[in-house]
Amino acid sequence: MTAKIQLSRGIDEQATDVKITRSKDGDTSVAVFIFDVPNCMTGETAGSNEILGMYMIDEEGEMITRNVNAKFINGKASGIEAIHKIDGEVEWERFLRFMNRYAESNGMGLNKA
Repeated sequence: MTAKIQLSRGIDEQATDVKITRSKDGDTSVAVFIFDVPNCMTGETAGSNEILGMYMIDEEGEMITRNVNAKFINGKASGIEAIHKIDGEVEWERFLRFMNRYAESNGMGLNKA
């Protein structure tokens, strides 16, 4: 199974950008996912898809965040931002495993600040 992200169940998405920050003590981290043109907002089913969160799915299971915000310009959807909070070392390691799989599946790379 490849790693995938869904904003609406059953519709795979590809993040345009992912920004990750981590506190100095490593206790808390935040990942911000940007989707400029998400599949769930385009095509024939664009108006009927329900977005209740961001689902990160891989062979280990599923991680969910409900902190998802749509951006609109002149009344038309123009993208989605999802914020995933990570608490502690165990969640951080799990998130990194997912991101490595997701990056490999989608041809993404890492740019350090």
